[in-house]
Amino acid sequence: MVDAFLCNWKLSDSENFDDYMKSIGVGFAIRRVASMRKPTTIIKKNGNIITLKTQSTFKNTDISFKLGVEFDDTTADDNKVKSIVTLDGGNLVHLRKWDGQERTLVWELSDGNLILTLTQGTEGHTCTYEKKVSPA
Repeated sequence: MVDAFLCNWKLSDSENFDDYMKSIGVGFAIRRVASMRKPTTIIKKNGNIITLKTQSTFKNTDISFKLGVEFDDTTADDNKVKSIVTLDGGNLVHLRKWDGQERTLVWELSDGNLILTLTQGTEGHTCTYEKKVSPA
């Protein structure tokens, strides 16, 4: 089921980004710069290792993991976290935990688009990505 996610994706829409970033403590200047980015997310698989890269003019991130296996991770806002990614109901669910906090990223496919919903506490942010090229 993960194979359906394997592709290059380009951000096409972003909802509630500024409020979400403010709620997790990101300062005004960084929020302004980050809000102008249109990242590309690349999801690949090599055997049972999944790699998720996000590239933009502002910041690049890169994680590799096995489904269901906890790993050390660093968030885009530089928190050192414990992460685990699972497949739940056809969605990729990425749970990050640190210092008594949790952030959840849910990747789902809808009408040929990739929908990413980030949630921390009561705040959420949704991104819609369109396929950039055929499967990676």
